[in-house]
Amino acid sequence: MNTTSSSSVHTVFRAEGFSCPSCVGKIEKQVGRLDGVEAVSVKFASGRVEVDHDPSRASTDAIVAAIAKAGYKAAPSAF
Repeated sequence: MNTTSSSSVHTVFRAEGFSCPSCVGKIEKQVGRLDGVEAVSVKFASGRVEVDHDPSRASTDAIVAAIAKAGYKAAPSAF
């Protein structure tokens, strides 16, 4: 069984405003609801949000908007 789609990409975002570990769950829930998102991993200590997604179904703009909906500012990261 192939678990990774050939159209899936791994994008890292930097998020600001984390104040508690429960923030992680809010972000993962919002981003995970997007069609095309396969996996979400939020790193509380570093403020990184790592997302495996199909960019034709879940754009980086849509992911940033979902993070904003959870109450946090985010942008794609170069690293």
